[in-house]
Amino acid sequence: MSTQTEVNTEVEVKPSKGIRRLKLVGICAALIAVGIVTTGILSRARAKQQLVTWTNEQTIPTVATIKPKPVGATQPLVLPGTLAAEVNAPIYARVSGYLHAWYADIGAHVKAGQLLGEIDTPDLDQELQQAQADLQNSIANEQLAETTAKRWTEMLGQQSVSQQEADEKTSDLVAKAATVDARRANVRRLQALESFKKLIAPFDGIVTARKTDVGQLIDVGSGNGPELFTVSDAKKMRVYVSVPQVDAAAIQPELSATLTVPERPGMTFTAKLVDTDQAIAPESGTLLVQLTEDNTSGLLFPGEYTQVHFALPAASQAVAIPASALIFRAEGLQVAVVDANSHARLRDVRVGTDYGSTVEIVSGLKVDDRVIDNPPDSLAEGDVVRLAHDGTGQTDGSMARAQHTAEPGHA
Repeated sequence: MSTQTEVNTEVEVKPSKGIRRLKLVGICAALIAVGIVTTGILSRARAKQQLVTWTNEQTIPTVATIKPKPVGATQPLVLPGTLAAEVNAPIYARVSGYLHAWYADIGAHVKAGQLLGEIDTPDLDQELQQAQADLQNSIANEQLAETTAKRWTEMLGQQSVSQQEADEKTSDLVAKAATVDARRANVRRLQALESFKKLIAPFDGIVTARKTDVGQLIDVGSGNGPELFTVSDAKKMRVYVSVPQVDAAAIQPELSATLTVPERPGMTFTAKLVDTDQAIAPESGTLLVQLTEDNTSGLLFPGEYTQVHFALPAASQAVAIPASALIFRAEGLQVAVVDANSHARLRDVRVGTDYGSTVEIVSGLKVDDRVIDNPPDSLAEGDVVRLAHDGTGQTDGSMARAQHTAEPGHA
């Protein structure tokens, strides 16, 4: 009995130790599994948080800043202009006929009163002869009327004629005298026209055009038809330039400018302001400015194109920035600057002169402002921005791209 009991006891004890072992192994396996799962969850949560942080950082725009450049005491303004002779006279015909001869061709230097050409006027010549004959006839009639009136006046004193008849003879004399005056005036008119048969130079100058030839039919010119000759005095040149309205206020007396022409590279000519037309042309919005230039050297020609270089006085607070920094919005023209806390601030500005790639800002900016070049369209007041360059010289944009390349692999 005792032996059997001991055997049964041993049999009961062995299963109890195996179960405890199995439980221990199961608990360890469970703990290991929980640890693995927890580690994976934490790793993924950390990667997700890093991705969120990187994404948030990418929403901050990276911008490049520039420093406004102060504008000097004067600002350049280059505009196209046209050269014209100080005196230019197109010569038209005052009588009709045929060109008999011309004596000066283009480029000829002529003196005042010099003969340029002659016109044959057969019709005018006949009219003058007829007028002179009519005048002689009128003079003869006047003399006869004068003799008759004198005789009838004497007869009236002898009471051999009536007062009425004497008055009629006297009145006839007055009428004949008036006719003589009218005929004489007509002769003078035709003689004056005869003088226009000779085309003469009105002043010393150069013949710049000859638009007729021998035998050509000449009609009386009224300024609408082609001129026969053109004489110009180019010892002094007039320069006409249209200045935009924004710069019109800077055009002041005693202003000077320099001229350049394409055919004289490297040469400059000085011109002085004469006057302006004191009006803004509504079709172009410009002020017509007239300058004068001494051309005794003869290097400049009337009618040619020139570039006029003005040195206009600049505003005391004016600065220059690239045109790419301007923001065009409904609020008006603005510029974005970066403050000390890396926040964007929008400034309302006023442009003085537009030079194309750069513009002059006369108000709204200072020299020490950090202006954002090519600002994003979505940039708003107070937005946080990242400057394009750090202290090492590497751009934040390149650092962000490197981080963007590494993040997906880590995740």
